[in-house]
Amino acid sequence: MTQNPLNEADRKAAPPSASAGHAGNSASLDPSCHRALAERRRADGDELSAVAHLIAAHTLDAFAAETVDTSASASNLCDVATGYFMKGDHVPAEYWYRLVLTLEPHTAVACQNLAAILTDVGDVSEAAAFRDRAYRIQRVFVEGSGAAQRRVLILCAASTSGNVPFDALLPGTTCCRIKYAIDYAADEEDQQLPAYDLVFNAIGDADIAAPLAGRLARFVSRSTRPVLNPPAMVALTQRHRTASLLGGLADVQVAPCVQSDAAPDSRATLDALLAQGATGFPVLARPAATHGGEGLTRCENRAALEAWLSGQIGVSYLAAFRDYRSADGFYRKYRIIFVDRAPFAYHLAISPHWMVHYYSADMEQHPWKLEEERRFLDDPHDVLGERAMSAIAAIGRRLDLDYGGIDFTVLPGGEVLVFEANATMLAHFERETGALAHKNHYVQRIVDAFEKMMTRHTPG
Repeated sequence: MTQNPLNEADRKAAPPSASAGHAGNSASLDPSCHRALAERRRADGDELSAVAHLIAAHTLDAFAAETVDTSASASNLCDVATGYFMKGDHVPAEYWYRLVLTLEPHTAVACQNLAAILTDVGDVSEAAAFRDRAYRIQRVFVEGSGAAQRRVLILCAASTSGNVPFDALLPGTTCCRIKYAIDYAADEEDQQLPAYDLVFNAIGDADIAAPLAGRLARFVSRSTRPVLNPPAMVALTQRHRTASLLGGLADVQVAPCVQSDAAPDSRATLDALLAQGATGFPVLARPAATHGGEGLTRCENRAALEAWLSGQIGVSYLAAFRDYRSADGFYRKYRIIFVDRAPFAYHLAISPHWMVHYYSADMEQHPWKLEEERRFLDDPHDVLGERAMSAIAAIGRRLDLDYGGIDFTVLPGGEVLVFEANATMLAHFERETGALAHKNHYVQRIVDAFEKMMTRHTPG
């Protein structure tokens, strides 16, 4: 049982951060305060908030009594916070999570989700502290327990940006998901894991995985179950290795790219680094282990690149910029997902800017863009041509990942220009009532193929 935190000298919890000013005050540790707030919220017509405050009052009663299992009471309050969190209501979620942690400081899921909330509001330092705290408390998180469900052990890194997004691929309706923060786990903890049918290595960012190479290799060597996306194959997908990985494939081009471990100490060192990869200007510079264009900068000349490098800490990638604009003046970036090495069209983004991302391309505002994307999703062979599709199929075989993908364009001559090829490619369903709901049919194809692959690998 947790020590009772309800000392008379401390009847108030520590005030939440500015982002969490729920109800205009800090979370009280006085049950009567929450009962009063419940009445007020009910009078305002906010029944959900009223129920939340009543649960808080009952939880605080339990802690004051010190005669019941207080962890169960705190769990109920944590469920309230998680309900808000899952709805995207992060202000009340943070309010309740902080109260939970005041009462039960070792509630890992509260630390984990609070870290996500704080990351969203830009409080990187406190988010990192809560994330570290969460995984020091607990390394294994089990979601689902149905007897008929496939039990999938998911190898994860605590830094979620390096993990393959797996919510669509491993739905809770068919899978018991056993998430394992292996970067925080000692080797002996591998033998204490719940029973599982197969392993999915979700640490898809090769830069995030690199420091864990030895740990992951030891896990794989001891595993008695199939491992999807073996770490050794993921390791080959670092950006500066893509050109050599795909080298020799007909009709496939990759822009030269080099890895910089630190800002070069002289102009001569920088020139030698660029020459090593035959990388000329303009140069696209980006920090390692980043996605979605985060930190990506186009440096037109050496002075701009030197200035960018001087502000970096850690590993960076420097790639030659290729102007891939189509004849109509727009840039097109296609995404193909590979499941068991077979290609599936996922999306096409069309933008007037060279840095193309679906969310910034205003696809929904231009019916012609959506129609062109629909044609690609429906029949990529017809849109891209057999030459490009043959090259794409060869890329899938060369990557040799159970799940992965490429972002690319097709050059005027029919060659495929690959921007990136790795395991971290996002595939997710759209809102059923949204403008992009028609894409869900194509996402389902990917999910079905992934399910078929898992069935083939599941023992028995």
